[in-house]
Amino acid sequence: MMTDLISFIHQTKWADIPQPAQRRAKLAMLDLIGTGIGGAPTRLSQIIRDHANEEFGGTVPMLFDHRCASAAGAALAGGMTIDALDGHDGFNPAKGHIGACVLPALLAMAYETGCTDGAEILTALTVGYEVGSRLAITLHDTTPDYHTSGAWAAVAVAAVGARLYRLDAVQTGHAMGIAEYHGPRSQMMRCIDHPTMLKDGAGWGSMAGVSAVKLAAKGFSGAPALTQSGPAWDDLGQVWRIMEQYFKPYPVCRWAQAPIEAVLNLRAQNNLTSLDVAKISISTFHESIRLATNHPKTTEEAQYSTSFPTAVAMVRGTVGPMDIADEALNDPEILRLSKTMELSEDASANAAFPLRRYAKVQLTLKSGQICESARFEPRWDHTNPPSAADIIAKFTDWTADLHPQAHDIQTAVMGLDTTGLAPLATLIYQPIKRATKSGKSR
Repeated sequence: MMTDLISFIHQTKWADIPQPAQRRAKLAMLDLIGTGIGGAPTRLSQIIRDHANEEFGGTVPMLFDHRCASAAGAALAGGMTIDALDGHDGFNPAKGHIGACVLPALLAMAYETGCTDGAEILTALTVGYEVGSRLAITLHDTTPDYHTSGAWAAVAVAAVGARLYRLDAVQTGHAMGIAEYHGPRSQMMRCIDHPTMLKDGAGWGSMAGVSAVKLAAKGFSGAPALTQSGPAWDDLGQVWRIMEQYFKPYPVCRWAQAPIEAVLNLRAQNNLTSLDVAKISISTFHESIRLATNHPKTTEEAQYSTSFPTAVAMVRGTVGPMDIADEALNDPEILRLSKTMELSEDASANAAFPLRRYAKVQLTLKSGQICESARFEPRWDHTNPPSAADIIAKFTDWTADLHPQAHDIQTAVMGLDTTGLAPLATLIYQPIKRATKSGKSR
């Protein structure tokens, strides 16, 4: 029987959440924070944090900064900073992301409401994933346009905020209705075709959700959220959809990650380097081919490309944050393979999307030999999830050169339910700077 949504939002306790979902909530938080640390040195993050500080005055600390903004401004800055590096978790049925919207808003609202109970914060995060997953399914099932994640994740933020600010049932309904009405119904494929700093609407959704809560608390009314009912809600409180989120081993669009896996497999299996390869050909689904920038000028263009990170994988044997930014964008060997790469649609891959993301790769070697891959999917899907050690290794790899106390962050997150928020808060509200080759920071 369906659990009442309002009761689920306000009455769920940490002990009600199965232990696997509790562990997953901690790993999701760690992964989001690590991705945010990796995104903080980007120009996107620097601009949005300056904007939030200048235009959203307040006393709430911004993630990965020493300055403050309002709760809505801190949510905006944090959401866009995590989204600045496309390496955070996602949900296949939604073709989008929950955590990047929910976590920064949750932390901002927790600060403003004085909530330092780690178990409560983890519970609220889990509620955000459960509500957000079902909102996403419902909106995608009932509207023809492909909208960014902020459209529905704003409503999840409102649900989490209603819990933290202790809104009553009527106010909670209004908050969710306001957030649904004002959530960014921006066009995702427009961002795919023209990659810029707009990204996936995470920051705007986060900001809209916080604003909706604060408006509802003051008596502002909103039409009932259409997405808070339907078949997707029938298993609320029984099936824990936080367990159905995927993680990303690479900081690029999920649609490009199956070709990366195929190339890495062929590279290792045949003991190849990029110098052996004349051309790479990819057969995959339509949306992956729409990631068409083969000579990115910015990290945003590199993150929303299929050919460029696949070429990076062939040349460097991996794809990390520094492989899709700065000097790497002009690497002549990467560009040689990216510019000549052939991409074609595969009917079976199209039919399987979005629940599955398939790709095959063919390498034409300079010797004339052809190496063909099997059909690959991205790694770390919920059907074959990463281990805790995998997520911790990714976190360490992406943060070690940026945050001197990265290991302490890991310890604070994994012990959050017992030690509370204070140890973590002292570590995440400080500037992140990337060291240059000269050893200086910027």
